[in-house]
Amino acid sequence: MHRHSLRLWACAALALCVIAPLAANGARTDLAVLKRIASRVDDRVGTVSIEASDPVPYVASQPDARTFVVELREVSASGVADRFVPDPRNPISAVQVESGRAADGADVARVRLTLNQPIRPRVRSTRNVIVVEADRPELGASNTVSMAGPSSAIRDLRVTRRGDATAVTLLGTGRLVTSSVEMSKTGPRRLQLDLPNVTSALPSITPIKQGPVERVHIGMSPISPLVTRVTIELTRAATYRLDPSPDGQDLTVVFEQAASALAANMAADTKSPPVAGVTPSAEMPAQGAAAPAPAAQAPAQPAPAAAPRQSQSPAGGAPTRFTGHPVSLDFQGADLRAVLRTFAEISGLNVVIDPTIQGTVDVALRDVPWDQALDIILRANKLGYAVDGTIVRVAPLAVLADEEGQRRKLAEEQALSGELRVLTRSLSYAKAEDLKALLTATALSQRGTIQTDARTNTIIINDLADRLDRAGQLLTTLDVPQPQVEIEARIVQTTREFARSLGVQWGIGARASTALGNTLPLAFPNQGSITGRTGTAQGADAGDAANTAVNLGVTGASSALGLALGSINGAVNLDVALSALERQGQGRLLSTPRVSTQNNIEAEITQGIQIPIQTVANNTVTVSFKDAALTLKVTPQITAANTVIMNISVENASPDFSRSVNNIPPIDTQRAITRVLVSDGDTTVIGGIYVSREQSAQDRTPGLHQIPLLGWLFKRDTLADESRELLIFITPRIQRL
Repeated sequence: MHRHSLRLWACAALALCVIAPLAANGARTDLAVLKRIASRVDDRVGTVSIEASDPVPYVASQPDARTFVVELREVSASGVADRFVPDPRNPISAVQVESGRAADGADVARVRLTLNQPIRPRVRSTRNVIVVEADRPELGASNTVSMAGPSSAIRDLRVTRRGDATAVTLLGTGRLVTSSVEMSKTGPRRLQLDLPNVTSALPSITPIKQGPVERVHIGMSPISPLVTRVTIELTRAATYRLDPSPDGQDLTVVFEQAASALAANMAADTKSPPVAGVTPSAEMPAQGAAAPAPAAQAPAQPAPAAAPRQSQSPAGGAPTRFTGHPVSLDFQGADLRAVLRTFAEISGLNVVIDPTIQGTVDVALRDVPWDQALDIILRANKLGYAVDGTIVRVAPLAVLADEEGQRRKLAEEQALSGELRVLTRSLSYAKAEDLKALLTATALSQRGTIQTDARTNTIIINDLADRLDRAGQLLTTLDVPQPQVEIEARIVQTTREFARSLGVQWGIGARASTALGNTLPLAFPNQGSITGRTGTAQGADAGDAANTAVNLGVTGASSALGLALGSINGAVNLDVALSALERQGQGRLLSTPRVSTQNNIEAEITQGIQIPIQTVANNTVTVSFKDAALTLKVTPQITAANTVIMNISVENASPDFSRSVNNIPPIDTQRAITRVLVSDGDTTVIGGIYVSREQSAQDRTPGLHQIPLLGWLFKRDTLADESRELLIFITPRIQRL
């Protein structure tokens, strides 16, 4: 891994700082000069200062745990004053300055720092001075990695089948012990293993494509030096277990085909977020394009590194994790095309740059993954990329979008140029005419047509072969029997009634006449009579009629008591009648309409009478009929949770002939209209009405009813108490076929 990383980072250093000032006519200006290198140590940090004659772009990398390299392009290292003084307290033990040339012939000054401990230095710049700082490890710096024990190297990788399981084995030159094993919880499925004090002689990416394993990525951990991170990318969910060899030099990860993994395999695999400009037909590898696996006993060849990812995932998702090696970049006015070429050296990808790309780059980045740095530069310049195998093509977003539109248009034209065929399907449950609009919108092409035959409920589709297959599958899904629902309603009416009345009637009559021999001692009036009555007597014997002075009796009394007093000759008569009534009653009426219907189909059931109503207009008599009936209307909808949503209208109407007007009775109505959700077979109350009426009355003779004790002879008391209650219950029952 050290040799491979050193080569990779050396290439990156030669390429990343591409941009040197150019004259207006395109000729190169004079080179900047590396002036001096100085060091110092304080209580916690060791520092190395690299000073140039002018501000220059640079790239810093760490090819291995004990080496840190700063490379400056278009800088001459001749004549540098090396003032580095070794200090046992300084974590930077040595500095070496080298002159070289990049792949395009540009001059490069390389400053190589040797570290006495496996730590990760920091780099910053101030105008023309680049400062490298390293924490002193003896002070407990958190970025130090333990070097205890001999280091090992991953020398080979093997993939075998163990029944239904897939085994990935790492073969080492020494013990391979994991410090961390983690399965990703979001984003693409991957298993990460961290191996401290381990290097690798294998390519960074090895394609597998067996079982759930897609590829294996091996690289240095972006968190700690001298820690190799092995990332196993998966295409679907799978359980795993670690199986180390007895001597500890081989580490096997076994991915088993568990029942849950088999079920998940039937669903669509979770894809990585699409990057800008990638065509739908091009598969974007989660870790970039991969080179073929090396043959056995053949020298390992470096494979392309991970293709960059977008920093944002689709709406609602988590941000994408970048996995590239950390780099530091400092460009000012750098040529955009040259900067993009440097990423080909860093990543190992084959990069093709669109000829229309122009511009400059101004960035200052510290220890960021290279794929994140590339993503930021692309987005800042409105660029995207498309992946084709092992080639990454960088182009403006507008160009990629236009190409994608043309590619899609060409595919559509090619699809529409096929031969038309005919599909005929007789439907059993769905109506052909009802499916016509749905099929046209979802399955048919622009050349497709649909005709229906209502007599045989047949649908005829004329379209391309692939569209006919899609339409046929949709018809098979839709033409299925729908379950039925039985809806039962119960309408319960209860009444309670109590009435009580108490009254009195009494009358008096007195008469003086010659017939009775009690004439008055006057010439006039000589005879007369005194009667108390509330009405007028009828007939010749009116004088003998009952005389009613107080008429407060109870109508329709069920009990009465009468008393009559009078003289022998009938000159004076007194009649008294007491009447009383008490009535109590209870009633209960149960109506149970029941109806069955198909899912989402309205049903109605009615029972009752129709009342004729006559209207006269322009000497014309018109008769219309008004329903006075028990009616249930319902539309059920069966849900996937085995519940029923119902739109319900229940009405209980009855005529009241006791209050007829022109022989037309009023209609007493109870009605409930609602929408409810009820579980299959459960009963719920959808409505209830409670009416209570209490009434008391007193009829009396003015003034006389206030006489103590005798006041009851001059009044009538009436009390009425009535209550009515209405409850409506509903019960759905699903009847599956």
